[in-house]
Amino acid sequence: MPTSPTRTLPNSRTEPDGSAVIRVLSYNIRSMRDDTDALARVVAACEPDLVLVQEAPRFFRWRKKLARLARASDLVMLSGGGTASGPALLCSLRATVERTEDVLLPLTPGLHRRGFATAVVRFGAARLGVLSCHLSLQGEERYAQGGMLLDRLAGMGVPHAVAGGDLNDRPDGRTFRRLADGLQDCWATAPWGGEQTSTPADPHQRIDALFATPGIQVLGCGVPLGHPGVRDEDLRAATDHLPVLAALRVPAQARGEGEQSSPSGV
Repeated sequence: MPTSPTRTLPNSRTEPDGSAVIRVLSYNIRSMRDDTDALARVVAACEPDLVLVQEAPRFFRWRKKLARLARASDLVMLSGGGTASGPALLCSLRATVERTEDVLLPLTPGLHRRGFATAVVRFGAARLGVLSCHLSLQGEERYAQGGMLLDRLAGMGVPHAVAGGDLNDRPDGRTFRRLADGLQDCWATAPWGGEQTSTPADPHQRIDALFATPGIQVLGCGVPLGHPGVRDEDLRAATDHLPVLAALRVPAQARGEGEQSSPSGV
């Protein structure tokens, strides 16, 4: 895998106006069936505030396995995993967790059960909805799930949100376009690093992506090729997808803006 020289993404910080610069990583980890040490090194080197995981372990001792990855990456478990049928969220201690909810999507007979891992978190005065997804391989079901994703973000009661994951669709596909029509495709908005996410041995397609609501400023987004501490050999060994890393500036929320009372989720 050729390394693409790239500028360094901004570090996480809180701005004088109360906005928060955060790093968000989306990563399909293939149930941690590959080199978990390499996986943890890649995640840790990206220094994310949020990690949107796909294909988290779902079966025997899945919480223990996911917790091990979080601990090795200096993160904590936030939501998802087996209870969301694969998607999960990890976060740094910088995040204040307001609520979480794991959502199982309608099951199509004969197809894999899908779900969303969601949360609302705060970084200082910045309040953010978060959603990790792994959409269907079947086109019609995938398109319907794209609509459910947009509906879920709209119903989270927050002014700003980020969503991402393994879409099983390319930028010219119906579902990808449906999401990009309502949200910022972070790579297209501020390309950085590499573009193609599948596969590590032969990157030739972008089927993993991060999206942000319009009020968020995208400072850079892409596969962290050449990022300090991210080694090509680790990217190849960690899993069968390449990660997507973004730096985002989330505006501070005015007092009372977008607030709604909601019970805590699972």
